[in-house]
Amino acid sequence: MSTKTLSYILKRVILAIVTIWAVVTITFFVMHAVPGGPFLSEKSVSPAVQAALEAKYGLDKPLGEQYITYLKGIVFDFDFGPSIKQRGRDVITIIKTGMAVSAKLGVIAAVIAVIFGVLLGSCAALNRNTIIDRIIIVLSTAFVSMPSFIMGTFLLTIFSVKLHILPANGDAAGGLILPVITLSLSPMSYITRLTKSSMLDVLSQDYIRTAKAKGVSKWGIVFKHALKNSLIPVVTYIGPMLAYIVTGSLVVEKIFSVPGIGRAFVNSITNRDYPLIMGTTIILSILIVVANLISDIMYTIIDPRINLE
Repeated sequence: MSTKTLSYILKRVILAIVTIWAVVTITFFVMHAVPGGPFLSEKSVSPAVQAALEAKYGLDKPLGEQYITYLKGIVFDFDFGPSIKQRGRDVITIIKTGMAVSAKLGVIAAVIAVIFGVLLGSCAALNRNTIIDRIIIVLSTAFVSMPSFIMGTFLLTIFSVKLHILPANGDAAGGLILPVITLSLSPMSYITRLTKSSMLDVLSQDYIRTAKAKGVSKWGIVFKHALKNSLIPVVTYIGPMLAYIVTGSLVVEKIFSVPGIGRAFVNSITNRDYPLIMGTTIILSILIVVANLISDIMYTIIDPRINLE
């Protein structure tokens, strides 16, 4: 790996760290600026009891001191403090429990989106202006345009309520099938369109015509020459795709009652569990930043011609 590439990667890592710090800072001060407090929903809380609760969770200290303490806990111990509503449980424990399910859901959805998106996009490009191409593009346009919560509700109504084929509860056996399909359809459709456009551009290049003139077979041209270069835009989309899957899972997990980080996040907002809201927001932001960082690094490795300035 060249010095120029290492320098570029180092710059991107530093930028990622600064971005995460900015997210932590903004999240902390925004949550503390929200009107009301986490104890307002408690029944018959007297001023003395509320003062004791604030002292227990360190909310009675000056805001600047709270911020420094919170930042030190994240940096040195990766500790987001205790949950206010789920007594006796730390925020990081709740997040780990939810992420175990959400990670499986997201990885499966991402793999399906990439594999089927590339296959359908390549198929559409190789069968340009045919009925196959038109069907693929119409369906991909429809799926891209439909928000995940509408798609999830539609699939839930058809396959669970009407046909009783698949369970509606994410805890049941086979309960992750519908959430996975819901999360994968939109990014799969976008990758399909992206792959088709890129494949058509690559197939029109001079080196492809040279390969044809040398007698290379159609599938040899596709797999040995066209596919690798046509996947470069797909690689750059992996970061935003993971961001979409992470943010989309917040609602999808609630719809299908999947016990993941998304459902925990929605419940924390409803319950005004500020430490859990902040911890979940920061963790999801870190995942998105890291995903984009990996995507940028992969982009430079796949295509060394990229200008790294």
